[in-house]
Amino acid sequence: MGVTEGLVIDLDDLVAKAHQADVLMLSHMRGHIVDMDALIALARTHNLLVIEDCAHTMGAKWGNTWSGRSGIIGCYSCQTYKHVNSGEGGLLICNDDEIMARAILLSGSYMTYGKHWAGPPPAAFDAIRLVTPNISDRMDNLRATILRPQLRQLESQCRAWNARYHVVDGILANVVGLTHIQRVPQEKFVASSYQFLLLDWPATAILDMVERCFVRGVELKWFGASDPVGFTSRYDSWTYAPSTPMPASDRVLQGIMDMRLPLTFSLEDCSMVARIISEEVALVFDINGLG
Repeated sequence: MGVTEGLVIDLDDLVAKAHQADVLMLSHMRGHIVDMDALIALARTHNLLVIEDCAHTMGAKWGNTWSGRSGIIGCYSCQTYKHVNSGEGGLLICNDDEIMARAILLSGSYMTYGKHWAGPPPAAFDAIRLVTPNISDRMDNLRATILRPQLRQLESQCRAWNARYHVVDGILANVVGLTHIQRVPQEKFVASSYQFLLLDWPATAILDMVERCFVRGVELKWFGASDPVGFTSRYDSWTYAPSTPMPASDRVLQGIMDMRLPLTFSLEDCSMVARIISEEVALVFDINGLG
């Protein structure tokens, strides 16, 4: 599916391609949430089952609905850079008894699935327990123990990330040459990272800006490089899955800049980082005559 300048799935492109699939794996990449009311209505019209990848939206909402509760399954990552962190691993939520039973069996519950406190009723396992493979890919108790206190702190952590986001956003929102990502009121996001666009900048100018920021201690990730570096892979990076070029999306991807906002940054740190970016964007914009 294509991506818009708001860094969410292009719903017009989804309409055009909906007939090609039965399931939509929707990734709220870097915490940007599409209009979920419109997407779910579209999915129902086209008989698409929606699975939400909420690796970057744990604790976020669209309107009054938690991220991960609009589709049939919500998946959350607990990898190092996510909103709760056990190093690796993750979890999923689902209201469908059969789907959840299959997930529990697949995870490697052996014959102890009945002890799963959050699992469906035992009857949900009866028809599938002997025909579902056991791939032993479950979260261990130690990782779960590490996560439980973090879940209790999630709300306050989300407020802290957003406070840092708003400091950066307040400085970068009106920088000439930089395309600011608009967020709508219904998108109650959790911003553990910050993105902006350098739309239609030549690659040489972007690389110059990235290097200038790096020299001053600010590391930016660019999604337009020919090879993925530091979690900047695109749809065409994985050559084992053939893809069709998407010129409109390629233009957006070519200009995406990404920066994490760790909670080890103070608000003053965030202000300094944003000022450095604004100064270097303005300088390179002028040097290259991009106005």
